[in-house]
Amino acid sequence: MWEKIQQVWKIKDIRKNVLIVLGLLVIYRLVAHIPVPGVNVQGLRDFLSGQQVFQLLDVFSGGTVKNFSLIMLGVAPYITSSIIFQLLAMIVPKLEEMQKEGESGQAKINMYTRWLTVPLAFLQSFAMVKFLANSSRDILPTNLSGLDMFTIIVSITAGTMFLVWIGELISERKVGNGISLLIFSGIVASLPSAIGRAVVNYTSADFYTFLMFGLIAIATVVGVVFINEGQRQIPVNYAKQVRGSRVFGGGSTHLPLRVNMAGVIPIIFAISLVVIPPMVAQFFVSAKAEWLKDGAAFIIRLFNNQAFYGISYFLLVFGFTFFYTSVIFHPQKIAENLQKNGGFVPGIRPGKETESYLAAIVSRINLIGASFLGLIAVLPLLLRSVSGSQVLTIGGTSLLIVVSVAIETAKQLESQLTMHEYDHI
Repeated sequence: MWEKIQQVWKIKDIRKNVLIVLGLLVIYRLVAHIPVPGVNVQGLRDFLSGQQVFQLLDVFSGGTVKNFSLIMLGVAPYITSSIIFQLLAMIVPKLEEMQKEGESGQAKINMYTRWLTVPLAFLQSFAMVKFLANSSRDILPTNLSGLDMFTIIVSITAGTMFLVWIGELISERKVGNGISLLIFSGIVASLPSAIGRAVVNYTSADFYTFLMFGLIAIATVVGVVFINEGQRQIPVNYAKQVRGSRVFGGGSTHLPLRVNMAGVIPIIFAISLVVIPPMVAQFFVSAKAEWLKDGAAFIIRLFNNQAFYGISYFLLVFGFTFFYTSVIFHPQKIAENLQKNGGFVPGIRPGKETESYLAAIVSRINLIGASFLGLIAVLPLLLRSVSGSQVLTIGGTSLLIVVSVAIETAKQLESQLTMHEYDHI
């Protein structure tokens, strides 16, 4: 590891990219501590301590929610926009054609995604401000005018777009995925305060709880690495081709199918969606219609119920794992490419049979990956129900994202090192 770090530091281009990315992450963390003026931050923190969904959002935004920061929404609106366009691409022929156009088509979809992020951020920030303004706590000024509310909402929306811009700048440096690294840095930034609170509140009665948490954290990291790096290797043989007096092709190789093809995307998607229902319900808490008011209050209570919240979270992660895998893995295209290049899976006919075989294999290994991701997602809830302790604020989801993003970033740096070696041969 140290040898790789030294190589990264010695190569000027890679060192420059790494330093720029670190600088952008520092800017992100500085902006995270700029609060919206006129907010009672302490009252907000006390209020959020009883809101389970918003606690989750706060962990993944690096504490920007409890600080009522300009970037309190993080990149959640952008992720929601991405989900919408990925769903639309499956049913709208024009968007499907754009996806097949390669980089130019993807650039157009990314542009539409950024455009949709603006109204989504505006609506989510409005819901958040309205929710806090209607709460029983003295968080926002009681005499908040329409212009003041509009200014706050526009500021938060601008903060979200600022983060999207930083994320794209990071991605351009080929040191990792920008959005994932922002979430990664937010989680890492929240670790010192979480550990500090746990140490300050430590008593001898918490010894076994801390020991259990430590052992489970180690097991989670090992499990994440094992599942992320796990592959099912499909053997592929290539037929020999005779052209004139020369023989081409032949030989055998394998097609690697990862157990967790979707990475951390399903969990990030699920976090974005699980926050939406209670936020939308805030619009109707003060509705004049009694049935609408009672329905909104019921949804808020429902998502603060640990059992319902845990089941919903698990099912969303499980479903998104299959959905995102279907988006990025196309058995039909792989079967066609194998057939065009004279490749075949031993014992399986090329074409439709190969497509069906690959789809069945992916479905089976996806079941393992989806179950693992879902279990990791609800791990903090399970631990709290068993231990009855609230010190376990950083759970399996956070560890999964941190470890997965670290592995992916390390792989990208290693690929850049390999390309640099080839350039000098």
